[in-house]
Amino acid sequence: MHQPESVIPQDNRQVIFGYLFVLLGAFGFSAKAVLVKLAYSYSHQLDAITLMVLRMAMSLPFFLIVALWSANDSAKTNDTQRLNGKDWLMIFGLGLLGYYIASFLDFAGLQYISAGLERLIVFLYPTFVVLFTALGERKAINRHQALALVLSYAGMIFVFVDNMGATVSSGLLFGSALVLASAIAFAFFLMGSGAMVKRIGSTRFTAYSMTVACLATGLHFSVQHGVELLNLPDKVYWLALIMAVFSTVLPAFFMNAGIRRIGAGSASIISSIGPIGTLALAFLLLGETLTVAQLSGTALILIGVYVVSRAK
Repeated sequence: MHQPESVIPQDNRQVIFGYLFVLLGAFGFSAKAVLVKLAYSYSHQLDAITLMVLRMAMSLPFFLIVALWSANDSAKTNDTQRLNGKDWLMIFGLGLLGYYIASFLDFAGLQYISAGLERLIVFLYPTFVVLFTALGERKAINRHQALALVLSYAGMIFVFVDNMGATVSSGLLFGSALVLASAIAFAFFLMGSGAMVKRIGSTRFTAYSMTVACLATGLHFSVQHGVELLNLPDKVYWLALIMAVFSTVLPAFFMNAGIRRIGAGSASIISSIGPIGTLALAFLLLGETLTVAQLSGTALILIGVYVVSRAK
């Protein structure tokens, strides 16, 4: 029998492993923006879809193995988890929205803005979930949620104005708009994926939807560039491999393992280390500046997302 989330992590060792898995997952996801910026710096002919197809092609074997294992495992059980046509349609649509469209917009935006700014914009997605859910269900936002939204968006404005005052590319507004659209797309993905996760489990859903996204990315690349990859520097391919393994595959399963041990609420709070990790890596590896205004805005965003997570 499935136990309530609040009573699952009784064993201290399991709780410690849960925290560790979530931290590793958050750090892996946070490193993606820095790896993307590094890859762009090694080749001027590299565009978003080319880097995405490298990442997806190297990730696909892992997700196919998990998808086949999950399908084989479910076949040994009752038919309650077998997928019908509507289920496959949902997986196809959500995979396109959350892991293809949102990812492409994010990669494209990173051609114009810093890794630190990108991660903070993306991190606003829980606030969009609250807003869109309230609009869709025609419910008023409570005081805690309103406070969270004010803090988050005030912090984002703080960071954005600070970036406008610094020496940045002329594409700051365009790049930020692309990443903002990515965060909104991911928020819609999360709102739609809840039912499928409950039905078939997060690991199986992730494997299936990521496989859909990998195939869609390959199709996009073949239409835009043909069937041959560009002659890119070796460092780009190594970065794509690191991104595929350590910022795509492993973090997804680390997060799933951590959530099973400590619950989604605790995991969402711990994963707030992500933007801080991105800022630190961007400072160390990309030479991005850390200003008082940026750190203050980051703190407001983290507090806001924490409050909205607790409110939910």
